Amino acid sequence: MKHARHKFIASLLSLMLATPALALDDLPDPLTLNDFIQFDQAQVKLGQLLFYDKILSGNQNIACATCHHHDFNSADGVSLGIGEGGTGLGIKRTGGTGADQIEERVPRNAPALWNLGHRDIQFMFHDGRVEVSDDFGNGFRTPAWIFLPEGLNSAMAAQALFPITSEIEMAGQPYENAIGGAAYDAPHYVWPLVADRVRGIDAYVPMFIDAFDDVSNAEDITIVHIANAIAAFEGTEFRNFDSPFDKYLSGDETALSEPQKRGMELFYGKIGCSDCHAGPLLSNQSFMALGLPTFGPGLTPLNDPIPRDVGRMAVSDDMEDAYRFRVPFLRNVALTAPYGHNGAMPTLEAMVRHHFNPRQSNTNWQTEMAQLPPVPWLASGDFALRENTAENDRILSKIDIELPPATDAEIADIVAFLNALTGETALDRPMGRPDTVPSGLPVD
Repeated sequence: MKHARHKFIASLLSLMLATPALALDDLPDPLTLNDFIQFDQAQVKLGQLLFYDKILSGNQNIACATCHHHDFNSADGVSLGIGEGGTGLGIKRTGGTGADQIEERVPRNAPALWNLGHRDIQFMFHDGRVEVSDDFGNGFRTPAWIFLPEGLNSAMAAQALFPITSEIEMAGQPYENAIGGAAYDAPHYVWPLVADRVRGIDAYVPMFIDAFDDVSNAEDITIVHIANAIAAFEGTEFRNFDSPFDKYLSGDETALSEPQKRGMELFYGKIGCSDCHAGPLLSNQSFMALGLPTFGPGLTPLNDPIPRDVGRMAVSDDMEDAYRFRVPFLRNVALTAPYGHNGAMPTLEAMVRHHFNPRQSNTNWQTEMAQLPPVPWLASGDFALRENTAENDRILSKIDIELPPATDAEIADIVAFLNALTGETALDRPMGRPDTVPSGLPVD
């Protein structure tokens, strides 16, 4: 009996050593308001209006909010969006008609905006082409290089300058309007034209004067003020850290259900998700190749003869970065399907499962998994990239992740934990969508 008892204790100790309990040091610190940039409330209110105002687009038919809408929790609910020329929102958005109809889809999934006002944000866009940096004396490394204006208040403000310079997203084609024509030449040619439009709207002028100390009349309004106001809105409106996980980090051990706790243990322990999804925003802001299936128009680098999307490599010019994309932030991730840089995975479970066997997931992927608003004249080319077997082989040869196997029950627990990252007030934003904007243009 005594021998059996010693054997039991020895077995228990062996099990404890083999599967150690999750240490508190493995978990991030709780988020606090001090972790975020604080913005002037007058700028926040002004930014809300600019965010929803189509005056910033070349043909005055699309706003920032069209692809980052409150109705879709700061994204657009589709794999690849429809930019300027389209009408409507989400999966019901159309490709336009007549001369206004779109020539291609937006080549990447619209990223959500949650918590981008955090002070540690280093990269914006899936390929990180906006990066906090002192290389050019303006605070950022961007496609505009030395021509990016100084005085931007955050990476969000720097990012906000580029969709308005994209012919597909907001600028329009060169033959359609002056902004589209300027965008064809260089991003920094667009910004004075957009600023001139905004300063020409009388209702905006007193708002800018009230929001910015260096603005005393319409002529003082610049693209920097516009971008800073939009960033103030995004950084305040989509700040959210009241999830069950946040409560658990603050000491409430009852905040997570048993499946969520098991999922957390796997996430930070055996499976090792936190190797990449680390820190308070659950991303180490590195770039990883996941081997997602390719489709859509691609974001083909200049002078590349093959239509495709090589991800970070197009920015870094380093072959090692081929097909790598920024590790996404995971807070409120359950609210922002579909997933991946091109929205290839329609559900959170599908995206989690892909991580465990990317090659098999890529092989098994079906075109109906893509959430694409129907555009009949583009249908024949929507999956042409998928049919390029040589390119897909290159994608599969560059996969960076190799996770230990997991059971269906463990995958369900990980998904449960990811749902515990949803803020209790995430669906109740303080400002929301305005009914009208100063330009008088319709609000999506």
